[in-house]
Amino acid sequence: MVVVLDTVSTTQLRPRHPEKVNRPDSVSPPKPDWIRVRAPTSRGYGDTRKIVKENGLVTVCEEAGCPNIGECWDKKHATFMIMGDTCTRACAFCNVKTGMPNALDMSEPEHVALAVSKLGLHHVVITSVDRDDLADGGADHFAKTIRAIRAACPTTTIEILTPDFLRKPGALEIVVAAKPDVFNHNLETVPARYLTVRPGARYFHSLRLLQRVKELDPTIFTKSGIMVGLGEERHEVLQVMDDMRSADIDFLTIGQYLQPTRKHHVVSRYVTPDEFSGYEKVAYTKGFLMVSASPLTRSSHHAGEDFAKLQAARAAQAR
Repeated sequence: MVVVLDTVSTTQLRPRHPEKVNRPDSVSPPKPDWIRVRAPTSRGYGDTRKIVKENGLVTVCEEAGCPNIGECWDKKHATFMIMGDTCTRACAFCNVKTGMPNALDMSEPEHVALAVSKLGLHHVVITSVDRDDLADGGADHFAKTIRAIRAACPTTTIEILTPDFLRKPGALEIVVAAKPDVFNHNLETVPARYLTVRPGARYFHSLRLLQRVKELDPTIFTKSGIMVGLGEERHEVLQVMDDMRSADIDFLTIGQYLQPTRKHHVVSRYVTPDEFSGYEKVAYTKGFLMVSASPLTRSSHHAGEDFAKLQAARAAQAR
């Protein structure tokens, strides 16, 4: 083994989360058996990773440390994260890098479309970092990416998971005009936890964003999700469900929060599979067309299969 010591360079590596460096460590309880997953090793996973790297793309699967990456990439399902790998927000739960992002890559929409074509995706999920540094929050880049995929893969359905476009007037209208099939924006947690979990966002702004999508184009499915295990109470989760239904949101996801590092928000507890099942049953009684609630549920997990179920549920409701 050879150890190389750099005695010349004085440049220190920038930490992934500079705003969290001085926070005290917080240790979450040990993971229960139902939350454990195997490390990805399949050939399908390797093939997907190769296509992603060859096209110079970023995926939220990697950046956010998704526990389902092995399962999804084995099926050649990847969630592309556009506009770089550095976020202008500093949410307490998120593992994506924070800081000042680089300039937009104007060729990225075409690169994403090419990767979608190579992977043969019938349904694709596109998300992004927050880009508060841009005048439109990246709305036009989202629209260009949607249009590029439509041109390259006309039969592929498109789901987007967007930032909140806070203080970006006109941004939402740009994205909706590009006509994605599903518009997802996650509320992430209950209102009382926003100051500690999602301090850069505003709960009722995010809710209104989703409501506005339906007002602009009722044909677009809307979707939102929350994490549990952040210190919320059951009655608060049920109130979020009611708020979402008041905003006419079609699809609800609920998953277990997992702590990326000891500098991130601690896991208050691991919600049991039976509790998730209970949340799912209650959500359906409140009128959601589709609900996914389980420890490993994530926004884009099984997105293609769930989109087909969404379409079927809307068709059944229209009869």
